[in-house]
Amino acid sequence: MKKFNFRKVLDGLTASSPGGSSSGGSSSGGGSGAGSGSMHSGGTAGAAGTPREEIQEILSSDCFQICKTVRHGFPYLPTALAFDPVQKILAIGTRTGAIRILGRPGVDCYCQHESGAAVLQLQFLINEGALVSASADDTLHLWNLRQKRPAILHSLKFNRERITYCHLPFQSKWLYVGTERGNTHIVNIESFILSGYVIMWNKAIELSTKTHPGPVVHLSDSPRDEGKLLIGYENGTVVLWDLKSKRADLRVYYDEAIHSVDWHHEGKQFMCSHSDGSLTLWNLKSPSRPFQITIPHGKIQRDGKKPESCKPILKVEYKTCKSSEPFIIFSGGLSYDKVCRRPSLTIMHGKAITVLEMDHPIVEFLTLCETPYPNEFQEPYAVVVLLEKDLIVVDLTQSNFPIFENPYPMDIHESPVTCTEYFADCPPDLIPVLYSVGAKHKKQGYSNKEWPISGGAWNLGTQTYPEIIITGHADGSIKFWDASAITLQMLYKLKTSKVFEKQKLGEGKPTAEIVEEDPFAIQMMHWCPESRIFCVAGVSAYVVVYRFSRHEVNTEIVSLEVRLQYEVEDIITPEPEIIPPFPDASSQLPSLKSLSGSTNTVACEGMMKDSIPCLSVKTRPVRMPPGYQAELVIQLVWVDGEPPQQITSLAVNSAYGLVAFGNCNGLAVVDFMQKTVLLSMGTIDLYGSSDPYQRQPRSPRKNKQFTAGLTELTDSPVSLELERCKSPTSDHVNGHCTSPTSQTCSSGKRLSSADVTKSNRRGPGRPPFRKAQSAACMEISLPVTTEENRENTFSRSRSSSVSSIDKESKEAITALYFMETFARKNDSTVSPCLWVGTGLGMVLIISLNLPATEELRQTEPVMVSPSGTVLTLKGAVLTFSCLDCMGALIHPPYEVWRDPNSIEDNEKMRKRKLVMHSPSSSQDMGDYQFAVICSEKQAKVFSLPSQTCLYVHNITETSFLLRADVVTLCNSICLACFCANGHIMTMSLPSLRPMLDVNYLPVTDMRIARTFCFTNEGQALYLSSPTEIQRLTYSQEMCDNLQDMLGDLFTPVETPEAQNRGFLKGLFGGSGQTFDREELFGEASAGKASRSLAQHIPGSGGIEGMKGAAGGVIGDLARARLALDERGQRLGELDEKTAGMMTSAEAFSKHAHELMLKYKDKKWYQF
Repeated sequence: MKKFNFRKVLDGLTASSPGGSSSGGSSSGGGSGAGSGSMHSGGTAGAAGTPREEIQEILSSDCFQICKTVRHGFPYLPTALAFDPVQKILAIGTRTGAIRILGRPGVDCYCQHESGAAVLQLQFLINEGALVSASADDTLHLWNLRQKRPAILHSLKFNRERITYCHLPFQSKWLYVGTERGNTHIVNIESFILSGYVIMWNKAIELSTKTHPGPVVHLSDSPRDEGKLLIGYENGTVVLWDLKSKRADLRVYYDEAIHSVDWHHEGKQFMCSHSDGSLTLWNLKSPSRPFQITIPHGKIQRDGKKPESCKPILKVEYKTCKSSEPFIIFSGGLSYDKVCRRPSLTIMHGKAITVLEMDHPIVEFLTLCETPYPNEFQEPYAVVVLLEKDLIVVDLTQSNFPIFENPYPMDIHESPVTCTEYFADCPPDLIPVLYSVGAKHKKQGYSNKEWPISGGAWNLGTQTYPEIIITGHADGSIKFWDASAITLQMLYKLKTSKVFEKQKLGEGKPTAEIVEEDPFAIQMMHWCPESRIFCVAGVSAYVVVYRFSRHEVNTEIVSLEVRLQYEVEDIITPEPEIIPPFPDASSQLPSLKSLSGSTNTVACEGMMKDSIPCLSVKTRPVRMPPGYQAELVIQLVWVDGEPPQQITSLAVNSAYGLVAFGNCNGLAVVDFMQKTVLLSMGTIDLYGSSDPYQRQPRSPRKNKQFTAGLTELTDSPVSLELERCKSPTSDHVNGHCTSPTSQTCSSGKRLSSADVTKSNRRGPGRPPFRKAQSAACMEISLPVTTEENRENTFSRSRSSSVSSIDKESKEAITALYFMETFARKNDSTVSPCLWVGTGLGMVLIISLNLPATEELRQTEPVMVSPSGTVLTLKGAVLTFSCLDCMGALIHPPYEVWRDPNSIEDNEKMRKRKLVMHSPSSSQDMGDYQFAVICSEKQAKVFSLPSQTCLYVHNITETSFLLRADVVTLCNSICLACFCANGHIMTMSLPSLRPMLDVNYLPVTDMRIARTFCFTNEGQALYLSSPTEIQRLTYSQEMCDNLQDMLGDLFTPVETPEAQNRGFLKGLFGGSGQTFDREELFGEASAGKASRSLAQHIPGSGGIEGMKGAAGGVIGDLARARLALDERGQRLGELDEKTAGMMTSAEAFSKHAHELMLKYKDKKWYQF
């Protein structure tokens, strides 16, 4: 633990040394005084001045470690499904090589194939705690599920044949593998070695057959006799193969391709589904033709001809019931003439046919049955249907087939996620309150039975603090999720689009919308958990302020319109330090880039849009249910035919009653208590006389020529390596510059065609692609700021997406922060302030003069004015924070929540209660603060009110930060950063010592940059795919406790006993063939398989795999448990060998005794 002694640095103290980077305890850096852009050096420990209190930084590098915790949401691009009917757990495979294993709520495990190859098929070893996966790279993997983090025990790579189908009989250790060539191989599950026994396709079909039967599409052993294997080939051939005699018992042929096959439980009949929408039922006694042919959805022809063909039936399941007719369940098979029909699952039960229409295409389905034995009445009770974007379970026990309420958060992607926020250790009363208002809007009509996927075990663990995740979506909806104890459950859904009128289609009227698709998409959110004030900014340049109420209310929505434009018409001349907050000048960038990547024509014939918002707020009284209710809507308006620019920063403070937001034109501050606009000012005006840049005018004529129309966004190829070292747009903090609906992203940047032309006209000495604004794989929609005549003190990372030749004066507002702090150098007391960060790395402080008493707050105006203070950093500013003189985090003041629609007229309930976190007024404690400011390139710690830079740390030179947050961890604070090159870094505060730097996740998709966020207690999250949220921790303590928090996938469960089948059935129906299989497929009889056919790859699921899975006592226990399992397995094998030896010994003794009896009475000469 290091101690740092900060000494007071006299105001105005200057030194000649320039600012440099620091780490550990050293400090040097730069700050700037009010009204100047010059650099002043910070003091070092032991500098001249009076001694300060010692600050102890308790965090060290030992407190940090990166690891993934849990993944929530629907598995992206699913391909395969499997269910263990005894353990009652479900596995889903995906096209990206991932496997999700689900049990009871809380049991949710994610694992990934290293190759990333798509999962073709999954097979559980029923009640064995293991899973077999077949991948598109023709590899079989055996996963060990007896540990909380599954690992691969064995892999088997096929070299010469492609895997098409796998089947593992219940309680068998021999896996049948069908291939594209039509051959069937057999794999020993225990050793994962290929048997020498092979069923070649040319032996299975008749010799007279001249064509290849196609790939193997089905394998299953007969329920009646495990020595018979049913092989289905794609072209319509089905073979019942006798494993003992190595010949075909029977062959059936059909002239339509086969998609699936399923047995009747008695083993006398089987059913096939075909490509013409037909189902054929075959009887083993008469294999020459089908026992029955049906086309369930085919129209019956009047002249008695065969019903017309339908779409293929991709899968059929034939399940029997003891007390009713069998269930025939299949997907597909609809008539071709019903083009608009949605994907469907058909359930045939007796004469009743029920068609369940789905919202998405069906990937796979499984029928859940009461018994794992294939030769018993199946008694189906549910159907699990895996759709492309959803998972549903249908209750078969009720005649109307209701679905079960899904306890997993599978609907995160109901509308594409555009932004996220994460709050750990928030007020404990929030979760029950949000759940209570959200429960009233839940859908009805679910099955009243419990969720059938109920396997595994899970407990709360030691983590007890509440966590909330908020997701913003493309349709304007916002979802609040309970994320406590690494689970995820939806609490409440808010639809922000309800405050606006619906755009009526087909009116033919010119529209003021600036986004064609998803005009209500959420761009950024700001939530104050203590006051429950919630604020959102939408892509159509609006801000909505919400208050929380338990009571329903009918009221009109108050709206304000703001002209946030600025245009430089003349050479800038010095202006007064404080500018009146009523500028009416306007300007606009020459091109618009919308979130959805689409643009509208700005100018309409015969009219010029001016002073109209993009959307229309409802003017009639609106019923607002309990929950979040709109308090105020603020909209930016069109100016002189140019649309408003999207909002790049947002902040709200409940104690002050103010909301602030900015874009590339300027800043607006609104009083949401009095519903008035306090400030609407161009960024340049905020500087006053402190502007460090000599801005050049732009040509109004050139500006007007762009207003005639907007160009489509085009892709410009830029290499990934080059892009990674460049800065994104001015709104890179949360990546709000991209399309919320985009699923994937190319490795290029997006510019308007005008921008591409301009970039080719670079001036002399300007390098190609100089510090371009696009990050790796980022789409650009928000223009960024220019930098001209920059000081040579440091190199800048910002460039403009508009022409630097035109010397545009745009400077976006990228960060806002309300705080009680020192606004100016000479201030002796703190006062309400708004910190403003820009895309050029400039920090401005806006003074807020609030009425003296609460009584006057509703009537007296709030005075807002720039203070003249300017601080500088490299790169666009990302975040602010404030520490007291002891190094503790100062929280912004807030108003304690009170219900605005409370029925009680109690005066105490009506009076506002404010909580101010300003430091003590004593000279010892409250005479100074530390301001922590982080940009995309560096972090600085300033001492206030002296505005001296105490510490500076240059975080990255070759890349840039996407997200930075000051967070609490282990009763201390640190600065957490996520860089575009994939590095996650943490730094101690206030000394900015590097604590952690791990190359975790290269930004290969803009979605990651847009949704990555840190929170307290060492947690973070991002959207790993369009449908999934990945949570991670950077806390060593949480990594150590993670094993306790995760659920158990395998729990000891007794395998149900098989039904008593009776003597005759047992005699003629076949019995367990385990010994026979060993005899048939073992090396002794079948020999060894060719080494070139498949390669065995040992996995890391044994002791070696456990070493990295856990630490401390938990890891030791897990290792010991696995060792015991393996020892038990060896002992079991030893018992089997001993039993075999005893049997052999008994046989030998018996033969010896018989021999002795035969020859004991014979004389020697009789031999």
